[in-house]
Amino acid sequence: MRPPVVRASLVLLASCALSAPLFAQSAKRPVRIGDMYQLKNVGDPQLSPDGQWIAYTVSTTDSAKDKSNTDIWMTSWDGTQTIQVTSSPDGERSPRWSPDGKYLSFLSSREGGKGGQLWLLDRRGGEARRVTDFKSGIGDYAWSPDASRIALTMDDPPADTSKTPKPIVIDRYHFKNDQAGFLDSTHTHLYVFDLATKQATKLLPGVFDEANPAWSPDGKLIAFESTRQPGDLDRVNNTDVYVIEPHAGATPRQLTTYEGNDGGPFAWSPDGKEIAYLRGGNPIYTAYNEDRLAVVPVAGGTPRILTEALDRPVRSPHFSADGKSIDFLYVDDRSEYVGRVPAAGGKVEQLIDGKLVIGDISMNDGGKIAVLSGTSTKPNEVYALENGALRQISHQNDEWMSHIVMGETRDISFKTKDGNEAHGLLETPVGYVAGTKVPTLLRIHGGPNGQDQHSFSLEREVFAANGYAVLNVNYRGSNGRGEKYQQAIFADWGDKEVIDLLAGVDYAVSIGIADPDRLGIGGWSYGAISTDYTIASTQRFKAAIAGAGSALQLSMYGDDEYIYQYNNELGPPWKSQDLWIKLSYPFFHADRITTPTLFMGGTKDFNVPVIGGEQMYQALRTLNVPTQLIIYPDQHHGLSLPSFNYDRLVRYVAWYDKYVKSGAVQAGKSRP
Repeated sequence: MRPPVVRASLVLLASCALSAPLFAQSAKRPVRIGDMYQLKNVGDPQLSPDGQWIAYTVSTTDSAKDKSNTDIWMTSWDGTQTIQVTSSPDGERSPRWSPDGKYLSFLSSREGGKGGQLWLLDRRGGEARRVTDFKSGIGDYAWSPDASRIALTMDDPPADTSKTPKPIVIDRYHFKNDQAGFLDSTHTHLYVFDLATKQATKLLPGVFDEANPAWSPDGKLIAFESTRQPGDLDRVNNTDVYVIEPHAGATPRQLTTYEGNDGGPFAWSPDGKEIAYLRGGNPIYTAYNEDRLAVVPVAGGTPRILTEALDRPVRSPHFSADGKSIDFLYVDDRSEYVGRVPAAGGKVEQLIDGKLVIGDISMNDGGKIAVLSGTSTKPNEVYALENGALRQISHQNDEWMSHIVMGETRDISFKTKDGNEAHGLLETPVGYVAGTKVPTLLRIHGGPNGQDQHSFSLEREVFAANGYAVLNVNYRGSNGRGEKYQQAIFADWGDKEVIDLLAGVDYAVSIGIADPDRLGIGGWSYGAISTDYTIASTQRFKAAIAGAGSALQLSMYGDDEYIYQYNNELGPPWKSQDLWIKLSYPFFHADRITTPTLFMGGTKDFNVPVIGGEQMYQALRTLNVPTQLIIYPDQHHGLSLPSFNYDRLVRYVAWYDKYVKSGAVQAGKSRP
């Protein structure tokens, strides 16, 4: 039985009105694109100090207003009570409990708070109240152990507040980022905010940035990460761990000196003598990074790497209450798990198994563990992790799930022509009959150092609901299989990935699921880049979709945000012209492409600028290959407007239906 939900009556009535059509249906149905407006995105679980409650965020999408909104909820540890804490249309994020348990804090732009200000909700009753009014929004924050102060990071306020546009003056080596746009000389600084006086003290003014503040158990130090070295900081891929006393004029003390990234989020040992942090790989491999769990003495000394033998990317470290072990999350071959390692070093213990993804973790001193988890057939919810098993605590999507039927997702593994063993996922359509060959879509993840995994994907379910098998391949360059697997495509794009992707298609055909005459391909970001590489290598696909991708890689130099990677992985074009041209083969051999291809992109995308899709669209249009270009105005690399996300899924299905389901053969030449 679902636990009772306590919230405002108007909200409850609105919820009932939206869900009434679902209750009227007696039979389960496949997923629809419109279900994106019914799904709730649960995130950021935070266990209260006494272990009795878990606060978390719930994001919903309003089709009428064409916007998303995030509110804060909390559910009791036993799951019997659920309370919606906020219902502001401005949205709230980053819920955090004060260490004494008296307050639940969060960030919100409600009531005109610029960029996100700090709000406190007294657990004894009353409305939430805003306690900061800075000119810039708060990025991150952490309570002091005595709950009297809050460490926070905040950008420098803009120098020019006038509404009249001014020329953009650029003098930085790394001068643009997606979302942030063109970069100026402002910085993110560490402050300490006193709750009693409402005064904020900037600890470290200057030309450096600070991030991930974390208080020592006695409140005498704050750990943070920063790049603080002479020279042009844009030209290095390095951060280090520092500690500082929480008062003006204090001098930071550097704890790590590794040439790559040492950073947070941090976990202090209960005795305050050590800090657990994340150590990155060789900075040259910035696009293929694998973080390791490390511990450094606060008094100074040599750090210890605790997960070197694990050879998997880790995150979110948490010390146990007795300081003898550290729990963390790690990615492992289509799943993500909770691991535990002795703080002194030793073998990693896996605390939970199965085909699932643990997306976040929160612990208290009493040993309770709350996690965010989902599977291929279930959206994320909050769970208690107890004795190696999950007990569901939040039930935000249970009602929707009770009316939905999905395809079957299976693990697959296969050998490639050059001897690699690749792994992936294969979902069959809803109602699939064994032995039937069906139209199949090779959908490619981005990154490249992400992975396709056992987490819920609305896109995958929409395709399965429309009669497609969906193939996901974790090609070389993906994470979850070790550092060497990630680095295998270093300065060699479009080679091993294509080999792995096509081997996955061969496997799906060989087991009698994929119809070789009805194949589609597509992806977003590096998934689109890989799509371009693949359709320039073979003509077996009847349709392709490339969203936020590029093919003339040479033209990306100086137009996107990856200058450090380009110069260190490929070398500047004037020094390695042949390599740049080689990696741009989809454009220079566009005349070998016959696959009808849909290109997409956002006008404000500085990650992979829309010019990448425009160039390939123009090439295929010149060659009279069926093609279309969809431009989403004012959108960055990830589409934020719900109606655009809806439109994208509609266009996906329509494009594949038009060219894949018919099995039409396209004329053209094959690439040798």
